[in-house]
Amino acid sequence: MESLVAKFNSLGITDVLHYEKFNLISISHHSTKIEGSTLTELETQILLDDGLTPKGKPVNDTLMVTDHFKALHFIIDKAKNQIPVTTELIKEINAVVMKSTGGIYNTILGEVDASKGMFRKGNITAGVSYFPNYDKVERLTNELVKFINTSMNNNLSIDEKLNLSFDAHFNLVSIHPFYDGNGRTSRLLMNYIQAFYNLPLAIVNSEDKQDYIQALIDTRENENIELFRTFMKNQYEQYLLKEIKKFEEGFSSKSNKGFSFLF
Repeated sequence: MESLVAKFNSLGITDVLHYEKFNLISISHHSTKIEGSTLTELETQILLDDGLTPKGKPVNDTLMVTDHFKALHFIIDKAKNQIPVTTELIKEINAVVMKSTGGIYNTILGEVDASKGMFRKGNITAGVSYFPNYDKVERLTNELVKFINTSMNNNLSIDEKLNLSFDAHFNLVSIHPFYDGNGRTSRLLMNYIQAFYNLPLAIVNSEDKQDYIQALIDTRENENIELFRTFMKNQYEQYLLKEIKKFEEGFSSKSNKGFSFLF
């Protein structure tokens, strides 16, 4: 992985005009599609680049995408300023993710506004997965934050930095501290750690949603983090290889074949 990241960086792919913007658009597309957005990647691009909402698509999907894009910029800004990971930062990320789509949950312990990054006050399940009791959420999140901050230092190898980002992703989504937006928030926490170390940002491909969910389930059932790390490393490797190939083929075609115009 280290050699692949080194090649990606040596090619100067991130220096290409508008690369970062369209890469963030792609991350937002895939992350929200995993959570049910019906927007295509082209519709997502037009929405985020030109501000044009797609016809015939649910308003909630459009809001989900625009909020995720804002959340990506939020975590990148925090990472560039080397802001440490805190429980409050995780809540802030979730609040941005859920700003326009978060609902109100009335519980016996009081009201929870999902658009404010508030921890859940009830127990939840998702598919076959049961998550920790609500009264353990704050303690577990604080422990995760402590683990992340204890682990983050400049002496880590690229593999170790990536593993830390994948581990944070897995552990936060397994705590499931919020009523909604847990997957998006967990993937953004992963991206935050990668941006903190100036690494390319990982994308979980929406076409691999079933394998992604299965990797989470298998990791929990077997209590083996290597299962999730392996899945994420494969996703990361595929992304880097795809970007390197596009970059090299693009410059090869320009230098050797010239342009073909349709007029």
